[in-house]
Amino acid sequence: MRQIFSLLVPLILISNGCSTDKIDLEDERVTEIETNSLYFPPLNSDAWETVSLETLQWNEDSLPELYDVLEQSGTKAFIILQNGRIAVEWYASDSNMNSPWYWASAGKTLTSFVTGIAVEESFLELNDPTSDYLGSGWTSLPTEKENLITVWNQLTMTTGLDDTQGDCKTPDCLTYIADAGTRWAYHNAPYTLVQEVITNATGEDFELYFANTLKDKIGMNGTWLSSNGDNNVYWSTARSMARFGLLNLNEGVWDAQVILGDQDYIANMKNTSQELNKSYGYLWWLNGKESAMVPQSQAVFNFPLMANAPSDLYAGLGKDDQKLYIIPSKNMVVVRMGQDTGEAALGPSSFDNTLWEAINAIIE
Repeated sequence: MRQIFSLLVPLILISNGCSTDKIDLEDERVTEIETNSLYFPPLNSDAWETVSLETLQWNEDSLPELYDVLEQSGTKAFIILQNGRIAVEWYASDSNMNSPWYWASAGKTLTSFVTGIAVEESFLELNDPTSDYLGSGWTSLPTEKENLITVWNQLTMTTGLDDTQGDCKTPDCLTYIADAGTRWAYHNAPYTLVQEVITNATGEDFELYFANTLKDKIGMNGTWLSSNGDNNVYWSTARSMARFGLLNLNEGVWDAQVILGDQDYIANMKNTSQELNKSYGYLWWLNGKESAMVPQSQAVFNFPLMANAPSDLYAGLGKDDQKLYIIPSKNMVVVRMGQDTGEAALGPSSFDNTLWEAINAIIE
């Protein structure tokens, strides 16, 4: 199916230009004083301010080691933003700044953010039963059990539905394992149905609502595509992922424009949402917590997700090691798009620590 995507996406998104191993940007580099302010790239433009590693007092001698890690791991695109400015931007030889790639489950963070907008606009409440928006019978559960499932449960992976059914979101696939709120399990189907909740709550197709309230307002490109009729995967350039990361770094405000102003929702989105998996917010992964659970397992690990990464990091993580890291303490956003690094994980993987070891050698 990825081969089909590789044919479709360039036509839908943007045509690719010449490939380079490393982008040598022509933008005027900013001074050390200016780097303390948060920068936002203009909308609908390739212009993006850069900042040198020398200005940041980072270790440029360690860049080749980072590039080796990226090359050897099948990375297609990699970006580090510092205060919104591009400090590092690297592409594989068959990719460039205009090349689209799939976010996989890192795109769940987009849906989480748009849900917050719908809540702020009073289209829905997180504690509402999902059946208020999808109708009764959206699962195969008895009515009293189905009505326990709320939009909040969908955002926190606590629906109690059978996660072994994968992406299938028809009622016959949505079967009971536990009462909502009593079991954490990474399950794509109820997540994907959040988009249908938003469609029915707003009266506007999810993709159009997403574009009008988020995508177009921060200058992202991209589109949603399904590989199997059940899931809905976002494709865009790495720079578009970086734009979304920058928006979150600045607490939902793009330059002077408030995109999501509900600060309670934002705080809950990127902090522990329930006690079952302390490393999970509203479809965001959280570092620095005392314990964690991972997809396709009920085991609880008594250590944080990424030992080598900053403890305040929160992330969108997807299949084949798609990574969107946001680090508030460092005013930093990191993007990694590419092929599977070998672990075939759906979210967190050992590559997180490998990558952060290489990043730390530069920034510390």
